[in-house]
Amino acid sequence: MNRDAILQLLRAVRDPQTGQDIISAGMLQDLDLEGNNINITLALPSLQMQGKAELNFACVGLIAEKFPEASVNIHFTARAKSAEGAPTSVVPHIRNVIAVASGKGGVGKSTVAVNLALGLKALGARVGLLDADVYGPSLPTMLGLAGQKPKVQQVTGQIKMIPLEAYGVPSISIGNIIEPDQAVVLRGPRLAAVIKQFINDVIWPPLDFLVVDLPPGTGDVQLTLVQTVPVTGVVLVTTPQEVALADAMKAMNMFLLDQIKVPILGVVENMAWFTPAELPENKYYIFGQGGGKKLALASNSVLLGQIPLVQGIREGGDTGAPAMLQEGSPVAEAFLTVAKNTLRQIAIRNEMLEPSRIVNLEG
Repeated sequence: MNRDAILQLLRAVRDPQTGQDIISAGMLQDLDLEGNNINITLALPSLQMQGKAELNFACVGLIAEKFPEASVNIHFTARAKSAEGAPTSVVPHIRNVIAVASGKGGVGKSTVAVNLALGLKALGARVGLLDADVYGPSLPTMLGLAGQKPKVQQVTGQIKMIPLEAYGVPSISIGNIIEPDQAVVLRGPRLAAVIKQFINDVIWPPLDFLVVDLPPGTGDVQLTLVQTVPVTGVVLVTTPQEVALADAMKAMNMFLLDQIKVPILGVVENMAWFTPAELPENKYYIFGQGGGKKLALASNSVLLGQIPLVQGIREGGDTGAPAMLQEGSPVAEAFLTVAKNTLRQIAIRNEMLEPSRIVNLEG
């Protein structure tokens, strides 16, 4: 019986919240062996965490089975809070959460979210996708996952969902839980509960980025997200015309409120121009020009990229083969540029600003 043997046994115990083993989840704070006495200290997000008793029994049971002579004592401590007093992340194995937002529907936000995720993966990152657009979930269709259901797994007494995977990207969407033609009718509290469940009750693997496809507007889902998980920053999506820009400004202003303060990473201008397949060099600005640059200026951020309006993007979204996968195409290059610029802006944001925090909204 030695330290390495005990550590190996503890790797079989799962964190009830994240589904990760307690070593990878960073829960093990101290391990002390004195003869047959083993003292283990585990750091929890809260001492009232659901599943704490099951966690205790799992640790003691595994060690007793291998070393029956051992006397095992499990001690629990609350995980340290951030400097501002806000709790640390409930998903510490996810390094960055990127919210993709817009002020209005129909601007291609889901298209940008999916292709941004695939672009980041093409650059070597570990990426996941969370479809927070509960009323209009698009990710199952766009990723070719329509009709598939996530599996469930019991982790230390808690039921967890295993995300579906497409093109190496794990994802979760209410569209994979309900029937395809079923209407989602939820009031604010139930809507918030769904978003929390997608974060707390899904076994996300270790990720560099979790891209969250938000619904249009500035409502319950947006507020629930920033109150549940530290959001690294926001990618705003707009089209060039004034009506889309005006609504995107509202979304921008919500994230920049003093009590929220989530930085804007940059702006993606979708449908920037129309290019017909037979005339690939031609650009027709049917929605006007300049909306993306105006929004980037107003948000004190940058224009991450401009995506043309081409038939291939729509076809890829409808068939479950996103445009980012069309190697060598101008559209794939445009999305890859967005991913590269987003990666750069996140690096700058993490270097220059304080770590992300969970927002505490009172009242």
